[in-house]
Amino acid sequence: MRAINFVRSTLIACTAGSVLLLAVAAIAQPANPTPFQQRVIEAMQGDIRTEKDRARDANRMPAEVLEFFRMREDMRVIEVLPASGWYTKILGPVLKDKGKLYVTHPPGLYEDIFQPVRELAGLEDVKEIAWNGRPSETGGFFGPSGEWDVEPVDLVLTFRNYHNFSPEDRMDVNESSYDALKPGGYYGIVDHTRRHMEPGNEENGRRIDPVLNIKEVLEAGFIFVDFTDVLARPQDGLVYEVANPAVTGQSDRYTLLFQKPE
Repeated sequence: MRAINFVRSTLIACTAGSVLLLAVAAIAQPANPTPFQQRVIEAMQGDIRTEKDRARDANRMPAEVLEFFRMREDMRVIEVLPASGWYTKILGPVLKDKGKLYVTHPPGLYEDIFQPVRELAGLEDVKEIAWNGRPSETGGFFGPSGEWDVEPVDLVLTFRNYHNFSPEDRMDVNESSYDALKPGGYYGIVDHTRRHMEPGNEENGRRIDPVLNIKEVLEAGFIFVDFTDVLARPQDGLVYEVANPAVTGQSDRYTLLFQKPE
């Protein structure tokens, strides 16, 4: 019912020409952090984070997002396409003592972008797992993922990456995530919002329809659990490229949580 209501509300908002996916913006940090959120906030103060990293905290709100994703300090977690490691620098310290962080990305560009993160003190325990994808048959930049060589994990996360894949490769990533999770494990996705059923154009290539995202993940066998409006940004009219000065750093993003059936 939640999924149906969310899809219905999204369709209504888009049909009416609303600039909103979800109506409520949120503050930078929780007013009354849970013990887990407090641990995330402590990691956010770590020396491995740059001033540029910190400048994005209020916009990305990791304490709220990771709490919503049901993450805990003793979990085994995969981060898909960590890129320059903005989230890795938080996830690694949070999981260091009781849990385990894995990262995975296709060979080439994203592997190279991650290179400086490998060398940071305090992230020595972060383990890279091979993408194991076959050559792309669709011309996609990343190519499809394969089976990740890892014992079943509690949580798979990807932040502002889902739009990067071709439709065929998205299904492979969803299936790889499903296979890597233990029964009852969670799959969390954040991405930039595109209007429902809007055709691709020069401005929306790094946006994706959340209704389509839900549909594709369900087709991989997941259950839809919940969504949050914590990263909704009413000032984003969903018309500009996300790097456009009018919206950069304040794009409207959807945040979805799925679960592998028990």
